[in-house]
Amino acid sequence: MLTMLENAASQLLSFWYFIPILILIAMTKTPWFKGLVGEFLVNFAANKMLNKENYHLFKNVTLATEDGSTQIDHVIVSKYGIFVVETKNMKGWIFGKEKQKQWTQQIFKHKSKFQNPLHQNYKHTKTLSELINIENSKIFSLIVFTGASTFKTKMPANVTHGIGFIKFIKSKNKAILSASEVRQVISDIQGGRLKPSLKTNREHVKHVKELQQQKAEAKSAPTKPKAKTGKLSTSKFAKNINLKTNEFIALLESSGLLEKTEDGHVLTEKGLSQGGEQNKGRHGVYFSWPEDIKF
Repeated sequence: MLTMLENAASQLLSFWYFIPILILIAMTKTPWFKGLVGEFLVNFAANKMLNKENYHLFKNVTLATEDGSTQIDHVIVSKYGIFVVETKNMKGWIFGKEKQKQWTQQIFKHKSKFQNPLHQNYKHTKTLSELINIENSKIFSLIVFTGASTFKTKMPANVTHGIGFIKFIKSKNKAILSASEVRQVISDIQGGRLKPSLKTNREHVKHVKELQQQKAEAKSAPTKPKAKTGKLSTSKFAKNINLKTNEFIALLESSGLLEKTEDGHVLTEKGLSQGGEQNKGRHGVYFSWPEDIKF
């Protein structure tokens, strides 16, 4: 009996190297891994096909928002404009129109819905625009599908496949930003993004899951009128006093009303005493401030 067990153990140990192979195969089928592959392909093409002197590439840019954070796959800054890139590594047939809320992916007879990536990227461009204080006409939303996917409906010019996104970027050949503006945008992104780390990524993923849960609950719950607080959100307050959102946040930090952490901003005791509020809305956590707040 002992000999049989020893033989079985010996045979099992002789195949130990299959275990990491099986784990690796399983990982390649996850959305996380497919997303990494898609982003790598875009990153590789941008580095090889865009002149580094004219185009400045940022990847995995996580920005703090009033309701948590938003993560941009790639931002490409140039004198020809700022390109905000959302990557989709998908296969099958893709159906969708510019203004549809959801698009369709079809693999053989199986169909599944996913959020219109143009709508998804709208929040990215809006958040970036507030950070760098550049008008929307100089910021281009760009969607890149990678993988074995085929468009079955006519797509807008800024929805591309494979290295087609390079052609879209190079089609913008009129300088609309000065050299000093380009330097300022680069500085604003470097200073305004959350520190790239596994913790930042985990917190962002957690935030996305919370948003999905909140949306599901909102659909099933009766609509309630919003309570009037007599206060302004951070972005609205900044707009009222002619500041960029990130400039107003910096003012709040320097005044001791907000404190910046790796996970985002938190309200301080002084912020609370001045009437600042941390609220949980439909889209997550945000801050609001009385109009007569003292700095």
